[in-house]
Amino acid sequence: MTRFHLTAALLLALAMGCGPVPDTDPHFPEWTPPEAVESPDAPEAIGPYSQAIRAGGTLYLAGQIALDPATGQMVEGGIEAETRQVMENLAAVLAAAGMDFGHVVQTQVFLTDLADFGAMNEIYGSYLAPPYPARATVEVAGLPRGALVEIQMVAVDGR
Repeated sequence: MTRFHLTAALLLALAMGCGPVPDTDPHFPEWTPPEAVESPDAPEAIGPYSQAIRAGGTLYLAGQIALDPATGQMVEGGIEAETRQVMENLAAVLAAAGMDFGHVVQTQVFLTDLADFGAMNEIYGSYLAPPYPARATVEVAGLPRGALVEIQMVAVDGR
């Protein structure tokens, strides 16, 4: 079937109120609903969100701050200690999904002070290997629990 025929078939099906073409068509694979991924080795969500959501082969990790999963309290020791704990929390969530930092394709880093960028970047970089994920880093006015850094990630399972 050509792209034109597939588009025409889909439009006709939608116009007739039938929805997409049957699941037997390889251009319309069966849809799998998103599923939550949770790790007991990372802090529990402190709001109405999941630690991560798997949608197909993509894992969307919620932002992590430097909460110690054992105590639920922020770690002390400045940006280095916080960044290390954030990366350990993210590693735990990735592991719960059967992934690791090698699966990460994109990150967002939120800092309350861009002067902490160098120290954060050194710790962050020690957890990753080339090719490094795409990244955005921004300074924000504040983070939950007075955190200095929050990092969220997107990972892809290539299986």
